Amino acid sequence: MDKSAHEIPTHGGNIRELAAKANCPVEALLDFSASINPLGPPEYVRAVISANISTLLHYPDPTYKDFCAAVSKAFNVDPAQVLVGNGSTELIYALPRALEVDRALLPAPSYIGYEEACAERLAIDRFLLLEDEGFAVDWGKLDESIQGRELIFLGQPNNPTGTTIDLGPLESAAQKNPQTYFVVDEAFIDFIEHATSAISLTARLSNIIVLRSMTKFYAIPGLRLGFAVAHPQTAAKIRLVLPPWSVNCLALILGAQMVLDHQYASLSRDLMNRLRSDLKARLQGFKEFKVFDGQANFILVRLVSPGLMRKADQLAAKLLHFGIAIRVCANFAGLDDSFVRFAVRTEEENDRLITALGTILGRQKSSTLPSKRSALMFQGNCSDAGKSILTAALCRILLQDGVRVAPFKSQNMSLNSFVTPDGGEMGRAQVVQAQACRLDPDVRMNPILLKPSSDVGSQVIVNGRPVGNMSVAEYVRYKPEAFLLAQKAYDSLAAEYDAVILEGAGSPGEVNLKSHDIVNMRMAAYAKAPVLIVGDIDRGGVYASFVGTMEVLAEWERKLVAGFVVNRFRGQESLLEDAHRYIRLHTGKPVLGVVPYLKNLGLPEEDSVSFKKGLFDRSRPAGDCIDVALVDLPHISNFTDFEPLLAEPDVYLHVVKKPEQLGTPDLIILPGSKNVLNDLRYLQSSGFIDCIKRLVQTGNVEVVGVCGGFQMLGRQVADPHNIESSGTVSGLGLLPISTVLEKEKILIRRTLVHKESNCQVYGYEIHHGQTTSQAAPVFNPEGDADRGACSGLVWGSYLHGIFDSDSFRGWFIDRIRARKNLAPYTDTRPLYDLEPAFERLAKIVRERIDMDTVYRLLGL
Repeated sequence: MDKSAHEIPTHGGNIRELAAKANCPVEALLDFSASINPLGPPEYVRAVISANISTLLHYPDPTYKDFCAAVSKAFNVDPAQVLVGNGSTELIYALPRALEVDRALLPAPSYIGYEEACAERLAIDRFLLLEDEGFAVDWGKLDESIQGRELIFLGQPNNPTGTTIDLGPLESAAQKNPQTYFVVDEAFIDFIEHATSAISLTARLSNIIVLRSMTKFYAIPGLRLGFAVAHPQTAAKIRLVLPPWSVNCLALILGAQMVLDHQYASLSRDLMNRLRSDLKARLQGFKEFKVFDGQANFILVRLVSPGLMRKADQLAAKLLHFGIAIRVCANFAGLDDSFVRFAVRTEEENDRLITALGTILGRQKSSTLPSKRSALMFQGNCSDAGKSILTAALCRILLQDGVRVAPFKSQNMSLNSFVTPDGGEMGRAQVVQAQACRLDPDVRMNPILLKPSSDVGSQVIVNGRPVGNMSVAEYVRYKPEAFLLAQKAYDSLAAEYDAVILEGAGSPGEVNLKSHDIVNMRMAAYAKAPVLIVGDIDRGGVYASFVGTMEVLAEWERKLVAGFVVNRFRGQESLLEDAHRYIRLHTGKPVLGVVPYLKNLGLPEEDSVSFKKGLFDRSRPAGDCIDVALVDLPHISNFTDFEPLLAEPDVYLHVVKKPEQLGTPDLIILPGSKNVLNDLRYLQSSGFIDCIKRLVQTGNVEVVGVCGGFQMLGRQVADPHNIESSGTVSGLGLLPISTVLEKEKILIRRTLVHKESNCQVYGYEIHHGQTTSQAAPVFNPEGDADRGACSGLVWGSYLHGIFDSDSFRGWFIDRIRARKNLAPYTDTRPLYDLEPAFERLAKIVRERIDMDTVYRLLGL
């Protein structure tokens, strides 16, 4: 072995040394030198550790009773056969001291730790595993080498070749040579589908010892846990030389759960079969490589082409420039400096390896890896934490800085929807975010929209079109298909812009939803988007929520989190410094900004959560004003239709939840509804209908209905196809119209002329209702009677956004003022323009968030 071989690390996984050589942070190193399960540890690892921290106050059980019982149950062996070690390495080192042996007979190549453990006490001899024979064990030649009183180590599968052994010849050899101990190292056997363990032989044969490592398969190398199974007499000898309490309490508790976790094992093997097969095929695509068959979670390769790349250490040095570490195998006995071992990692990481190899070996023109798309995602610690507004803010900031940016939310549950110019339906929040980017709304920005129609079901809209009503269970079954469509929409959108700012939904910590998540961490992983978790400090408990959210995330999810943003803060920011230090200490992630509480921002809110919390609550203006009562329906939708009225200085718009709160308003508004029939039943049972009719009879109260509210004003609403509910329900009877909900949904943008005012109005329609009317039309031309109808002071329309028109809104309010004998409003009325709000929002957020870090995360 030449001098350079002594510089090769004895084992893989020395990430600190490798990262120093790569001149990159440890967390940035992609380590193909250590063969750890790419699935990562089971998700319950953090929870189990957290729940059992108190056990650290006591010594571990010196007999490891609970863990031994779990192994006994998992492998159907006597607990007396089980030995526990601080990793299987501790057990390997114990064998030469415990057993009556004089030498070690080691396969070449094989795990270097065998020689290191035996060298001090035993003579070392080797039996060769030949490349031409596929590195298989030649049992005949091995038998010739056996003298008695030796340790023979056999990998099942072998490290670094990945080859396995048959148990028949092993059993025969053990029976023939009772003074020779056969140590079967099954550290990687869990990765093999339908593998046969030698553990079944240990109860009958006292000279077979089986080693198991928990650290590789369960991805917990830092915890150090392994076990061995041997005949009870042999196990007793080994136990005498093992130190007491060498395994910590947490490792033992976790191990007892893991060894019985068949679901995790099955998922891991399924993943490994796919990843290993794919990586092997791609490595075979390089003519410079000879790729060996193996069944472990690593692949052995020999460099075969002439020239510079015949030496593995040179290839390893070049890969380090890409932040990738591999295992050079020159210090394995029986291998030379042309052998390397690649761990099998995740699909994305394997892609990076293959791309880097292609660049090094001249398959690609570029000398560096292609950069990822620029993306960043806001997720919340709860619903209504402010992530929609912060997404809009960052979109506007990037736009101001010359970045072509677009918003994206894979799945939105909202009753506030919008119709795009091409007739597709999408969530209103992404429309606002598109406006922040000065883009036309595009259904690719919100490919999946859920519009709840009951407590247990929603209408599902995909790429702007309804695909049907689904219960929760039905939608969960549909989600895999929906996620593929969302990914396709994202890819199409991202290809057209410099950056995409994504928004999550609810919280990534919803443990009941994580298994079928398509909007939070799984979408972030697909988009390769760092995640900022937003918390609403105004409602309290934000820092505990940050910690709690991180605690329930899997390790792969935690890696995506880049930091936190505290939102809606009122007070002196310096008072939060201790809390921010605590968060950094507890989670390892920084707080990247504190955004103040922004009152009356002037941007449409996302959903009825904000509405129900009192979004429209305002103080009554001083002096004469118009009193507008907005009825709060259980299934209210598109409440943003009325936000322009909030900006009017002479309008007092208040939300009423009970009939007695109506008082004597000048105007009653019935808003849209996602379940018109049930909301009509609610209005009847609550007494709202009788109260509204009494007020109409006074001749002083105007009543307006929009979309679902328009339908409610009529004689009846029928739902023969069970679109929203079922049956037929009588309406308020204030308009001579009737409505039938048909299967086909109307999605259309319109520009109309309001008949009485002659003002142009614009907006969009979203409804299943087909309305027949005997009332006067609201709009010109006369043929558009089904777009709206009026009778006296009662009128309604299907047009969402009718009050966005400044001229119509001003006329409408002044008409009510005239009816109240009030003078016309003389000051200039405000324009319903979101641009000032976007600019104000961007200015504040830019000042309160670490934008240097945001740009670094985006890679811009």
